[in-house]
Amino acid sequence: MTEFKYKPIYSMFDFETIKFEKISEKGVSVLNIDNNKYLKPDYDALKTISQKSFSEINYFFSRSHLKNLSDIFKDKDSSENDRFVAKKLIENAVISSSKIFPICQDTGTATIAAEKGNFVLTDFDEKKALSEGVFETYKNENLRYSQLIPLSFFEETNSKTNLPAQIDIYSGKGNEFKFMFAAKGGGSSNKTFFFTENKSLLNPEKLKNFLETNILKIGTAACPPYNLGIVIGGTSPEMNLKTLKLLTTGSLDHIKNFQTDDCLALRDLEIEKMVSDICINTKMGAQYGGKYFAVASRALRLPRHGASVFVGIGVSCYAHRNQFGLINENGIFLEEKEKDPAKYLPEENIDFHEPVKINLDQPMEKIREDLSKLEVSSPVLLSGTIIVARDIAHAKILEILEKNKKLPEYIKNHPVYYAGPAKVPDGYASGSFGPTTSARMDSYVEKFQENQGSLVMIGKGNRSFVVKNSCEKHKGFYLGAIGGAAALVGQNSIKSVEVLDFEDLGMEAVFKIAVKDFPAFLITDDKGNDFFERILK
Repeated sequence: MTEFKYKPIYSMFDFETIKFEKISEKGVSVLNIDNNKYLKPDYDALKTISQKSFSEINYFFSRSHLKNLSDIFKDKDSSENDRFVAKKLIENAVISSSKIFPICQDTGTATIAAEKGNFVLTDFDEKKALSEGVFETYKNENLRYSQLIPLSFFEETNSKTNLPAQIDIYSGKGNEFKFMFAAKGGGSSNKTFFFTENKSLLNPEKLKNFLETNILKIGTAACPPYNLGIVIGGTSPEMNLKTLKLLTTGSLDHIKNFQTDDCLALRDLEIEKMVSDICINTKMGAQYGGKYFAVASRALRLPRHGASVFVGIGVSCYAHRNQFGLINENGIFLEEKEKDPAKYLPEENIDFHEPVKINLDQPMEKIREDLSKLEVSSPVLLSGTIIVARDIAHAKILEILEKNKKLPEYIKNHPVYYAGPAKVPDGYASGSFGPTTSARMDSYVEKFQENQGSLVMIGKGNRSFVVKNSCEKHKGFYLGAIGGAAALVGQNSIKSVEVLDFEDLGMEAVFKIAVKDFPAFLITDDKGNDFFERILK
């Protein structure tokens, strides 16, 4: 007769190596019942830990993440691009640590995974309490509302609260309430890939070929250097993808590279080394050429149904916004974050060769003439007027074109920047204002350029051949900004912001901004040259 042995697929939380700081004792009490000690947190305790965490993770990084970035400076094989971007991203962290400008303008979907011990008593709606904490943070701080809720199957509107949050509460043992808080931006969520394969993939050579092909598809649009995760197996597609999210946040780092008696998940450090090597070989590191596509790689193997081999590939971007929390008999605790990121900056000066200054307050024909003189990958500093428009605004502009047979003059006369800002802090011209994923606008480019619009585009990440071919045909250009440096750009480069069109769309409206020395790189030119295509050859 088969003996029953309970083996969880994995243990979600292991706080032995986490350094916590107490944030409060309020709302936490202990009851002694039948010689057992029960934890009894109240509504405000859960609200407090959620509110405080989503504030911290939008402004501060963990020490381990900052160390991973600073190690790039010490690596003699890192590229000039790797080092320059790493420096700018840590400078961005220095600015965000003042708690005025958030790390990234996309302040993310609020995601909470929790484990409630069987000796934890509550008599209220836990998800409501945690959601109210999210609500208070996003209402009171300089964060962006990014959640759209459906009005019908095809119509939607911004919730203007950044709710709903994604909250999963699992059962555990003991008298502690454990949490993982994450703010997941759209860029890294969009670079989550799921595949249903078969047993033939479980072969070292085939797996390597599979990963080489599909890791490359992540591209640079989600702001590298990444924390990259691979999950193979899972008893369902949902299990695979939830595990992948936890893996990219560092929640499962405690799982070792061998199978244990109490856990049916395993990490394989040799596979992780292979994944790291694949990332290096993409040559797409640190956004515009280098080895640091990822600063950390994790690979996890799960049990599976015999008919399916699920594969999840995903990333946490430079804005690695995760934090562990704990409520126990001693109070409410959050993982310590680094409050002085300046100590991770390099001692020596790291800069590109002198960038070319481009005046945007001149006719579009002259702007294109100046850009046409440059080689792809050339760094530039942009000064002048830029139009800001992203997904919904592009759809609205297309409607105008189809109705009126012409584009609005603003998208013909000025460069277009793919972005959506965070709130503007008091006394400043702009909030955090980094680029969004350019590829989402690819389908509009040919139509707009043939009508003399979008002839100079600014965004982040690689783009499709459709864009390259359209730029060659219509003499257009695509410039790449540094993804993840939203606070740096908002504080130092953007001098004024005004709503120009579709004000009701909130952060999706069309804006007109004035910039000074806005840093970017020429990625696609008017001659059919593309930087990413070149480095991949």
